[in-house]
Amino acid sequence: MSFAELFTRRLTNPRFLFPVLATAGSIGLAYRYSSTIQNESGKTFTGGDEWIDLKLAKSWSTTKNTKHFVFELPNKDDVSGLITASCLLTKYVTPKGNNVIRPYTPTSDIEEKGYIELVIKKYDEGKMSSHIHSLNVNDTLSFKGPIVKWKWEPNQYNSISLIGGGTGITPLYQLMHEITKNPEDKTKVNLYYGNLTEDDILLKPELDSIADKHKDQVKIVYFVDKATDSWKGETGYISKDYLSKVLPPPSSKDHKIFVCGPPGMYKALSGMKNSPTDQGEVTGALADLGYTKEHVYKF
Repeated sequence: MSFAELFTRRLTNPRFLFPVLATAGSIGLAYRYSSTIQNESGKTFTGGDEWIDLKLAKSWSTTKNTKHFVFELPNKDDVSGLITASCLLTKYVTPKGNNVIRPYTPTSDIEEKGYIELVIKKYDEGKMSSHIHSLNVNDTLSFKGPIVKWKWEPNQYNSISLIGGGTGITPLYQLMHEITKNPEDKTKVNLYYGNLTEDDILLKPELDSIADKHKDQVKIVYFVDKATDSWKGETGYISKDYLSKVLPPPSSKDHKIFVCGPPGMYKALSGMKNSPTDQGEVTGALADLGYTKEHVYKF
């Protein structure tokens, strides 16, 4: 029997699996076995600790400082492995050898095969966003995950309110997309989304398309700080006074509020999270209106 035949028999026989994985000299073989299992699962990301390099297939500008990126999965028949709502970690190594790691929420459908898409805004002091914006087609970026934020179940609530600002739209969009693509999910969705100007609104064509196709289920209200004469949405910040008029009362048992945005918005409306695993107490406008952490989830 050849070595290849013996190795294949060992990998497919549970009696031999533990010693193969446990032997120090078998690290390379164990990696190959792990990769095989991952491919067989049909998911690129399975929650392991392995960083996976994805190749940039294409990108294009959507605003003056935002780009839409498409990364190829290693196997064109794989899905990403994300669930709603979850994100991926990204990593690159600086010329000085330092790791830069940041989370991003893909905007592509979780059942899409062969690629993931991300919408990323470049910040002047943002090391990762600047790095990603500098990537050319066929360059690679390291990813790991998924990191589950909130596991959505169809009809988990009668209605939800999504309050977002800037790039905080991505997990809210992921949630809205997942709900509205499922005809069995009757959850009503209200999105209140703030930006500096109309041109800064991310994913607006996608959001408008969802609202247009699901008029009885989805309502979107846009806010901008600096409005033009032709602007038809709300002007200014998402305020306590406005929320008091549109949110169901805290006594409602079948409604959830999801918040995602810049630190200033969190501080004003819901308070910051204590850590990725500790939501902390609700403060700000939502607390003033009587909502607690039972009512509010901070992405």
